[in-house]
Amino acid sequence: MKFISSVKYSLFFGFSTLFLFTGCSQKNYSDDYMKFYKDTKNSKINNSKEMHKYTMRPYSVFGIKYYPFIANIGDRFEGIASWYGPDFHSKKTSNGEVYNMYDMTAAHKTLPMNTVLRVENLDNGKSIIVRVNDRGPFVKGRIIDLSNKAANEIDMVRRGTANVRITVLGYNGEIENKNAPYTELAQNEVKPSNQVEKIDVLEPLDIKEDKITTTNVTIPTVGTPVVAKTTVKTPTVNKASVVNNKPKITPLSTGIYSLQVGAFSKIEGAQKTVSDYQRKFSSNKVESEKVFVNGKTLYKVFIKGFKSYDEAQRFKNSNGLTNAMVIK
Repeated sequence: MKFISSVKYSLFFGFSTLFLFTGCSQKNYSDDYMKFYKDTKNSKINNSKEMHKYTMRPYSVFGIKYYPFIANIGDRFEGIASWYGPDFHSKKTSNGEVYNMYDMTAAHKTLPMNTVLRVENLDNGKSIIVRVNDRGPFVKGRIIDLSNKAANEIDMVRRGTANVRITVLGYNGEIENKNAPYTELAQNEVKPSNQVEKIDVLEPLDIKEDKITTTNVTIPTVGTPVVAKTTVKTPTVNKASVVNNKPKITPLSTGIYSLQVGAFSKIEGAQKTVSDYQRKFSSNKVESEKVFVNGKTLYKVFIKGFKSYDEAQRFKNSNGLTNAMVIK
């Protein structure tokens, strides 16, 4: 199991240990989960209200904050899957159960415990159904950790990882949840198609969250291109202002929530990320901010303009920004 990062061992120091470093400034979804919680009378799984209350709290592992959230039935996410087996067999999982590598279970960083997921191996077309009973994997770029049996079923054990698509099927360990949230379309929002758009994402650095001292890097306001008079030399039009000869929409920044999508030791990396993300997400302002951490300078990049935590979280999930963090 050499491919498994040593950080995985933090999952098994006890159910409560993982949640010692919880934050209270963000929304706690445990109350929302209670709206469709039900006791399934299944003695083989831990589905208690108390367990959900604690596992839906924001938590921190090695300085990285994670915010559990409730996805809609049918929501889909793509990323890299890994697996864990003998080294963790018979040890406690994050929801208080005992890990059995022969069960069809999985670890996820933010979905509620006992969420039922379909996992499709995009490399070979094989798929399985698993139940979340653990937190993880705390490795950059990975979105789910499968049990040994589940990994065998989609033929990824030998390779160790696989490109996967996960689909939310149900909660409380059941696929049919009549009261569970389904995709609700906001005003002016286009109904999603059955196809998941794969977006090229620039992966941010995994760094510890710190106090931000802001020094905004100015991004030119996009306006109407200047039309030269016959007596004046025609000015050079900024290429960022015009795309396919059409004026670019001025980015909005009306919300107090942002997504941190990167942190760089050199300003050049931050500037490139700002440029790339601004092209992709023209309706939101993308800015970099200079911060100081232990005497060192970092440049953080934020996508701004979200009116609520939920809005920022939905944007993050729908655009595959796996490592982004919601900031207020």
